Amino acid sequence: MARDQEMSADVVVVGGGLGGVAAALAAARSGFRVVITEETDWIGGQLTAQGVPSDEHPWIERFGCTASYRALREGIRDYYRHWYPVTARARAARAFNPGNGRVSQLCAEPRVGLAVLEGMLAPHRADGRIEVRTRHRPVSATTEGDTVTSVVVHDLDNDVRLTLVAPYILDATETGELLPLTGTEYVTGFESRDSTGEPSAPAEAQPANMQAVSWCFAIEHRAGENHTIDKPDDYAFWRTYQPSYWPGPMFGMVAPSPWDLKPAERTFIPHGDTAHIGADRDLWQFRRVLDRANFAPGAFASDLVIVNWPMIDYVEGPVIPVEDGTGAGVDAEAAAGHAAGALRMSRSFLYWLQTELPTADGGTGLPGLRLRGDVFGTDHGMAKAPYIRESRRIAAEYTVVEQDVALAQRGDRGAARYADSVGIGSYRIDLHPSTGGDNYIDVAATPFQIPLGALLPVRTRNLLPAAKNIGTTHITNGSYRLHPVEWNVGESAGLLAAYCLTHGTTPHQVRADTEHLSAFQTTLTDHGVELAWPDVRGY
Repeated sequence: MARDQEMSADVVVVGGGLGGVAAALAAARSGFRVVITEETDWIGGQLTAQGVPSDEHPWIERFGCTASYRALREGIRDYYRHWYPVTARARAARAFNPGNGRVSQLCAEPRVGLAVLEGMLAPHRADGRIEVRTRHRPVSATTEGDTVTSVVVHDLDNDVRLTLVAPYILDATETGELLPLTGTEYVTGFESRDSTGEPSAPAEAQPANMQAVSWCFAIEHRAGENHTIDKPDDYAFWRTYQPSYWPGPMFGMVAPSPWDLKPAERTFIPHGDTAHIGADRDLWQFRRVLDRANFAPGAFASDLVIVNWPMIDYVEGPVIPVEDGTGAGVDAEAAAGHAAGALRMSRSFLYWLQTELPTADGGTGLPGLRLRGDVFGTDHGMAKAPYIRESRRIAAEYTVVEQDVALAQRGDRGAARYADSVGIGSYRIDLHPSTGGDNYIDVAATPFQIPLGALLPVRTRNLLPAAKNIGTTHITNGSYRLHPVEWNVGESAGLLAAYCLTHGTTPHQVRADTEHLSAFQTTLTDHGVELAWPDVRGY
């Protein structure tokens, strides 16, 4: 190992996903020096390295996100308009959707999202306000009482340990990695009904029961060509894999509908005329990130599709270590094994698509499906990292529960209103099948606010969550985990650290003091953070 190093800054952001980037930008805009680290070699998290097109609410084109998140969205569109041979019709569309994917009003390639995020960081990096360290993994931390004094990250390329010191440390990792390292109290998995009062919660807590992860990948279709991969060694296992609640083997075109759990048939026809098929039933168009019809004739031989479908929801076990004292815990080695298992499952599903998928002509398999690992820059052909829907979550001053957002509980009152709002979001409570044997849990939700109390650990003073690790429950995480909310959380955390540095106060004092809270909320709105919704209803 090379000689260890040390670096100091005003704010350290560990984790370079959407929340981490938003936090770093917010603190840098406020004039502070930021170091941001990321374990992979790409920033952007679920939008880029994990390959998940933006999941957003239906009003996103008009309101319901921060100004900087809107700049990201429009930057992605402008990138295509500037560099791609976009048709005149597509170019003129106000809400241009490069992939015309049905999951979102903006479905784009991961590399384009990466390019725009890098562009947003570029002026701050040029000025030295932001330093980005990719391929750095957090490995330890030091504390004094309730204060985090340093975080140590491992440079995976040069085998160096880098000690980071700052007045404020933000945890924007995908799984809340800093929480156990700093001794910050947190929860995992499903809380009990007694502890949260949530109607959808189980009678007893289930710490190892977490949402499935999915290892996404990108494909195109080249008719008449054969791009079949080698048969995976464990293909036989996955080929017949069937959870008890699934209507058949997971490798099939029938899967439960999230809304009513009834078996629903999906369709997968490359470049087919399937406009009449429901949005989540047509898998070719559902998460398509490049629609060749948007571009000059002949520019692209195929559409480009991201596979993030029910068939690759990995439920064999959590990818986060859990010690629950019941024997149902998962150690670090087992958790890593589950992450590797998710990768193998996805690779086996690709092989099934290429060899056994029932086709419209009565045959089986689409050998013309070509794995596009270059979309992510990976040797194994899949996304750089698994899509992780659920993180460790801080034990917070305020925890958002089902009763705060569920339409059945709130009705015409709308979601709970918080005097300490630091942002807004909207999404159904959308829980995928879980490692504890649960099927989908899908609950209609109302547009909601993000309370500052959910960003404050009950004890630790200078560590702030900046991603999916805020004070939600297993259930409400299903609403708060998507792209615009993660960005809003990160941006608000970065601005909170900057406010505290500027005014010589602490995050907990900001919430407790009405003058500070009002001034901080003014800072948020000055930066384009929306704190309340207009009068809209749930969906």
